Amino acid sequence: MGTPSAPSVRPVIHVLIVDQRLTFRDALATRLQAEPDLAVVAKTDSAEFAPRVLVGRTADVILLDAELPNDSAIGFCAEMTRRGDQSRVVMLSASSRPERIVAAVRAGAAAWVRKDESIDHLLCVIRGVASGDTWIPPRELGAVLRLLIEDQDNRRDSDDLLASLTGRELDILFLLVEGAGRKEIAERLRLSANTVRTHLHSLMVKFGVHSTLEVVALARPRLEASSQIREPRKSAPS
Repeated sequence: MGTPSAPSVRPVIHVLIVDQRLTFRDALATRLQAEPDLAVVAKTDSAEFAPRVLVGRTADVILLDAELPNDSAIGFCAEMTRRGDQSRVVMLSASSRPERIVAAVRAGAAAWVRKDESIDHLLCVIRGVASGDTWIPPRELGAVLRLLIEDQDNRRDSDDLLASLTGRELDILFLLVEGAGRKEIAERLRLSANTVRTHLHSLMVKFGVHSTLEVVALARPRLEASSQIREPRKSAPS
């Protein structure tokens, strides 16, 4: 008789909560702490104090109040992106205006969640972004993509931009445009998560953007007008 395999255990996701409402952040922290794979490492009411409460600790996911005064949430997110901070930001908001979502995405946010969504939905988003995924409310996704495209400086010729990509980058780009997340890309191409992360970073650098959503927004019309669309190649596991 074979030995039973040990049950899989999710790695703990460390979360920082930044929200100006004390009751909201305390209630949210209590609920997240009830999940075995989540740990709230700190909470604060302002983006200014966030680095201080994290001294000596790290956060995999930051839940950030999009309505912080003086647009400090966007500024904080942009500064993290500039520094190369690996924390993934989930913006929490009472609304979901496409213009605000675009500003957050361009600053480097990984997700936008309305505060009136269910806690189960937020838990799914937290786990998803911790694995490298992006989340935008489906109702706003079309408008967000249109705004991202309109926002971009498209002076570079489409063929030149695509020609600058390696074969593997094109494989990953093809799957991104299909809607695949990082985990699915790794599985379909038989690549390691770290390899996929490296290629995604390279794509963002070449497209001159800070998020995979912006990559998709720029790549989709280029791929549709190009003969580059093809079935991606599989690799030996790496």
